[in-house]
Amino acid sequence: MNKGLFKQLFLEKFETMRGQTIEEASPMDIYMTLGTMIRDYMSRKWIATNKAYVDQEKKQVYYFSMEFLLGKMMERNLLYLGWKEIVEEAFGELAVDLELILSLEPDAGLGNGGLGRLAACFLDSFASLQLPGHGCGIRYKYGFFDQKIVDGYQVELPDPWLKNGNVWEIRKADKAVEVRFGGNVRLDHHDHTTIFIHENYDSVLAVPYDSPIVGFRNNTVNTLRLWSAETTMRDFDFSTFNRGDYLNAVKYKHEVESISQILYPDDRHQEGRILRLKQQYFLVSASLQSIIHRYKKKGGSLDEFSHKIAIHINDTHPVLAIPELMRIFIDEEEMGWDQAWQITTETISYTNHTILPEALEKWPIDLFQILLPRIYMIVHEINERFCHELWQRYPNNWDKIGQMAVVADGYVHMAHLAVVGSHSINGVAEIHSEILKKQVMRHFHELFPHKFNNKTNGITPRRWLLKSNPSLAQLITDTIGPAWRNDSSQLIQLMKHTDDAYIRDQVFTIKRNNKLRLAKIIEEKTTIKVDPSSIFDVQIKRIHGYKRQVLNVLHIMDLYNRLRENPDLNILPRTFVFAGKSAPSYYQAKQTIKLIHSLADLINKDATIKNKLKVVFLENYSVSLAEKIFPAAEVSEQISTASKEASGTGNMKFMMNGAITLGTLDGANIEIKDAVGEENIVIFGLTAHDVLAYYRDGGYNAWDMYHQDPRIKMILTQLINGFLPGAQDEFRSVYDALLYQNDEYFVLKDFSSYVDAHNRVNTLYSNRNQWLKMSICNIAQSGRFSSDRTISEYASGIWKIEPVYIGE
Repeated sequence: MNKGLFKQLFLEKFETMRGQTIEEASPMDIYMTLGTMIRDYMSRKWIATNKAYVDQEKKQVYYFSMEFLLGKMMERNLLYLGWKEIVEEAFGELAVDLELILSLEPDAGLGNGGLGRLAACFLDSFASLQLPGHGCGIRYKYGFFDQKIVDGYQVELPDPWLKNGNVWEIRKADKAVEVRFGGNVRLDHHDHTTIFIHENYDSVLAVPYDSPIVGFRNNTVNTLRLWSAETTMRDFDFSTFNRGDYLNAVKYKHEVESISQILYPDDRHQEGRILRLKQQYFLVSASLQSIIHRYKKKGGSLDEFSHKIAIHINDTHPVLAIPELMRIFIDEEEMGWDQAWQITTETISYTNHTILPEALEKWPIDLFQILLPRIYMIVHEINERFCHELWQRYPNNWDKIGQMAVVADGYVHMAHLAVVGSHSINGVAEIHSEILKKQVMRHFHELFPHKFNNKTNGITPRRWLLKSNPSLAQLITDTIGPAWRNDSSQLIQLMKHTDDAYIRDQVFTIKRNNKLRLAKIIEEKTTIKVDPSSIFDVQIKRIHGYKRQVLNVLHIMDLYNRLRENPDLNILPRTFVFAGKSAPSYYQAKQTIKLIHSLADLINKDATIKNKLKVVFLENYSVSLAEKIFPAAEVSEQISTASKEASGTGNMKFMMNGAITLGTLDGANIEIKDAVGEENIVIFGLTAHDVLAYYRDGGYNAWDMYHQDPRIKMILTQLINGFLPGAQDEFRSVYDALLYQNDEYFVLKDFSSYVDAHNRVNTLYSNRNQWLKMSICNIAQSGRFSSDRTISEYASGIWKIEPVYIGE
């Protein structure tokens, strides 16, 4: 592709699609034409990729995830194809603003946070490493939600990301499959074989929408298949509708389409719980039916299925893949139980992403059995056989067997099912994997030690450095060459340049320019003017108690109190930036958002502190917003309660963009510390061992902290005495959680250590050369946290797949 050829092809495509000249075009017309042109170009590579996988009989991986937080794809695809500069020049000659065109693309509303962004990075690495790996998810019409802040409160609005369509997807109506809910199962017998007949069920049509995932500067194009729930013509009774029974007809249509309406429906009520379970089964049933149909169509023998297909389940949401694969093998392919179970367990692998009890899903038996009667029968049989094995190993130890059972105490335990039905279970950071083995899944590790392993998470440097921080990426390329884009381990060569004055000055200038850009965004979005010379201290992530945004707030309050007492206090100016969404039903998290805003309102209007502190909350956190924040950040707040954060990937994105981690010894922070050395990170607080010991043995009293530390006493009193703007009792729930509920996440216990850590940051930042040296070291060592490394480990250690070269 060159500029002249691109212009010719683009104008031809535009006139064909729009029936008008470019001079008459709207920006959206140009966006849709450009997207279609790119997709059509990728389609040839897409076809060639799929053909190569079949012709060479290569094993393929299907990554099942409820979330794929892709971000915008237009600029990514231009970069990966090597077209961006060509298109920029061509559009310049056509008087078209490429930046404006790129801004029209919505962030695909297919995820909430780290789980979905990790899945997106993995898809990137599959294709860029030329590995045969595809994604399977749900095509949510509205995604998570649009976050609006009204008077400091989070308000959730629908996210209509599909209102203008999705230029990247292709609807494959001919590949639709049927998914069944409810009804009953009748047993029949034929030739000494029991046959299970599912009757009186409600049928839903799963229609696939495929999007191409192109690799970086290669010819590999893998597939992200998203399923949309639609009504079946057979079940939609037009005669009933025409007779006037509109309500029943519309109700049926609504119930079906709600399955792919939104991500994570509110499960506080029975209807929400039913919908969540429907979504999970809908995803795995549609995906597995499609995979098996394609596999058989290409002549594959089911005896060899696990040698040619790997199914990976991303957290517990898709665990129903295990009994669904068993159902297909037994009921539709007439396999015996033992053969079906062997193939299923050899095919499926599982990543655990959390030790939080609320995230280790369990479903009430009565709900599960009514909605998925045949699947429940299979799960019940899995449990019976597993418990029999446990009885053989641990005779008379009913307590242990009960703790390990798949079905127990009126619930189906999804994490237990995942462990029993998978051949591999991995954590996502070294400490997380150890906690799984020694604490959360200790009994299972004793039984299946060979199944457990670690795969530390990673991020794609192409999205989070090459795309989001092009100036820094260019400096790196000029310094060590371009090979790092495909081999992030090459970034280590930057260690040779930590004492290079020119490189340090360039890093400083790039960071300064990124801060200026973010300052402009902050002012546009919030009207708050921040000092680009101040330290940009950033905490952007889901709002949750264990992530401890409250600890950050309490420190800012203490800093503010000290400045009120002495406006000439010798501290460097700070800009504290927050962003993130709370789950709609999570009251404490939503109160934390309100607390941040109330504190910001107080501090940002106080002229007596001479602009030494500013507090900013950027609403509606998204991948696109993150791409603006990470390059500007200087302090990376990774302050979760030790043992609670499985890994984190935001810490890696900050690190890759030269920010210094201020964090606890939790998740991947530990591995970041090991990589950069203690002198290039700021660590504070309790260790995971300390926290788990408190949970196990007790001995922590939050009131002791309150009485021993006058700073804590003052700050907590300010939460409830009218010091903050708004109603006097607005933050009583925060106060009560910290004291009367004994500070579940050890905020007060870690407060003093956290303040000391911030004082160290102040000292380190005061020495510009030292800080820049730390920054370059973090960038250089970030290569090991690439998703390319992670996926390579999965490929060789779990899935047993190899790269496939796709020719021109």
